[in-house]
Amino acid sequence: MGRIDELLMQVEKVHHDGRPDLFRYGQKKYTDEQLLELICDDSRPIFVAVDEKDEVMGYAFCIFQQYLNHNIMTDIKTLYIDDLCVDEKLRGQHIGRTLYESVLAYAREQGCYNVTLNVWSCNEKAMRFYEACGLKPQKIGMETIL
Repeated sequence: MGRIDELLMQVEKVHHDGRPDLFRYGQKKYTDEQLLELICDDSRPIFVAVDEKDEVMGYAFCIFQQYLNHNIMTDIKTLYIDDLCVDEKLRGQHIGRTLYESVLAYAREQGCYNVTLNVWSCNEKAMRFYEACGLKPQKIGMETIL
């Protein structure tokens, strides 16, 4: 889990640098115990890109979502990308695009209607990457700081 931890910390740093009022410094999104639970949870597929030495270059953590019998939402099945990261030293080599395309192929195989994700507006590089992959805004979160 060492490499995954390193990548989780890279993501955390981007978020903390962009919004230190919201993101704690030096904290991972998942603890080691939570990561072990995720690995065993079939409703949360994980995609990992590795090199020829089996070193982790990037990952995509996903979650199946579906609103069955919801008052206003349809019953579509969604694969939500909870976290996608490529090692900052390896970006620009299409690893992220390959991970994303693998997620799309898997979602299609699983009968999903769509693939969704959230991106923080302070993470402009990620926003440009997702737009280049063809993603479009679905909803926009807004705030007023008091």
